[in-house]
Amino acid sequence: QVQLVESGGGLVQAGGSLRLSCAASGRTFYSYAMGWFRQAPGKERKFVAAISWSGGRKYYAESVKGRFTISRDNAKNTVYLQMNSLKPEDTAVYYCAADWGSEGTVPDEYDYWGQGTQVTVSS
Repeated sequence: QVQLVESGGGLVQAGGSLRLSCAASGRTFYSYAMGWFRQAPGKERKFVAAISWSGGRKYYAESVKGRFTISRDNAKNTVYLQMNSLKPEDTAVYYCAADWGSEGTVPDEYDYWGQGTQVTVSS
């Protein structure tokens, strides 16, 4: 069992930066691939980034490549999403998720989810 709690969301102007954190409970955090997804009002949840259990493999949605960076600290049971050059279209609720298998890009592949944190980018 893994419990996930996101933090770090907020209101930022276009071009600004935010760093999201996802703290996980459980002693087996290092066994899970982790992902970040986002969901805008009235839209489906979409993949943002994923990282393997070791941190050696990272994947990004095309829309965030070069602007967002996913990382993890297994000693702290935490995964991060550094978001730079934010755009209004990045506005959404951001969720972190844990996947017992490999680092996927589809929400159904993930086993555990956090409650989400709101990110709002003003123009």
